[in-house]
Amino acid sequence: MKIDKVKVGYLETNCYIVSIENECLIIDPGDEIDKIINKIGNLKPVGIIITHYHFDHIGALNELIKKYNIKVYDYKLDENEYSINNFKFKVIHTKGHDNTCITIYFEKEKIMFVGDFIFKDSIGRVDLDNSDEFDMFKSINKIKKYPNDITLYPGHGEITNLGYEKENNIYFKNV
Repeated sequence: MKIDKVKVGYLETNCYIVSIENECLIIDPGDEIDKIINKIGNLKPVGIIITHYHFDHIGALNELIKKYNIKVYDYKLDENEYSINNFKFKVIHTKGHDNTCITIYFEKEKIMFVGDFIFKDSIGRVDLDNSDEFDMFKSINKIKKYPNDITLYPGHGEITNLGYEKENNIYFKNV
């Protein structure tokens, strides 16, 4: 599995192009469709995953749906395992920052795409419409049960590791 990060929009949202062989998933196409299409290149998109529905994560969504005629996967999925061609992942509901937040867990690869749920040394804001501090703490407790060696790909900022966050993130220590 190859993961390419494209920073898009004025909030520098991380859009990820996750590829296996000649196919890819697009995760959080926030803006700047031309940059995203350029990164996709000759790959065949087989799905779009939205970690949550804030504007900076979906700005190029409708244009990409029209261009590639592909399905969107989001919070409407149950917590379960899913397969899209060669991509096998689990959906984990991680409400808090928004009530549409999900985490996408590629167990075999030890990778989670966490959107704005977790950032390096921090978490997503819980003072916005449709956010909830109590839900955030429930989600943190849920994610703390996973192995430390999972790499976390957040919606903004740099990549981190679940073990690092358990050890250093004040929000993980206080729940």
